[in-house]
Amino acid sequence: MWQANCRRMHNLADWISGTVMGGCVGRSRMDGQVSARSSTRSKKRGGRNEPLKKERPKWKSEYPMTEGQLRSKRDEFWDTAPAFDGRKEIWDALRAAALAAECNDLELAQAIVDGACITLPHGSLTESYDELGNRYQLPAYALAPPVNLISETSSDVKVSDSTQKQAQPPPCRQEFQLRVRLSTGKDVRLTASLADSIAELKKQLEEQEEIDVTRQRWFFSGKLLTDKTRLQDAKIQKDYVVQVIVNMNSPVITN
Repeated sequence: MWQANCRRMHNLADWISGTVMGGCVGRSRMDGQVSARSSTRSKKRGGRNEPLKKERPKWKSEYPMTEGQLRSKRDEFWDTAPAFDGRKEIWDALRAAALAAECNDLELAQAIVDGACITLPHGSLTESYDELGNRYQLPAYALAPPVNLISETSSDVKVSDSTQKQAQPPPCRQEFQLRVRLSTGKDVRLTASLADSIAELKKQLEEQEEIDVTRQRWFFSGKLLTDKTRLQDAKIQKDYVVQVIVNMNSPVITN
């Protein structure tokens, strides 16, 4: 997986150098007003901008994780992170820098960060700021694999999956009112149970609000909920709020 990541990193780096970095260089030639505002914001953050450090975060997954599961978890984060806060071009730059750092190309990672005008107060990609003062936070799993990562061909995978299925309690079918907040600003109540899947709730929302299921993207705690995900799987309970981004222009492909 890491060789594939390195190839993806170089492709992303080529794109970054032509877009994000180029745009930043262009902005640096302005009359200095942006620089003055950025300087003021830097002082508010402590005025620190340390070079990127080689150390990567160490973390352990709740269960032995395969390379494919880690890849899916990362893709889910990078696909949904720009939906709520920050600028997409900065998220793209951070993604490329994270891949470069994981491939031990710290020089390229630093060049991407500098080219995108990203400030690192602690010399780590876990927390950063763009030139407008927006804050960006990356989880540990986006920067390094877990210490309990296992191979895709390992027999431990079957054992782990079997253990998870045995430990998983039967779904509770007690109904409750699920609060759904649409990107249009409207709050909707749906009748749901912990055993319901997101696909089923999408259909219920379509019937209640006439919003086609292809125009719905469900999120909880910043994570995209796939159609097969059950409320119990995402630990969504009564009084929790689920966010739904409604695409009002064209249908999107559901998971």
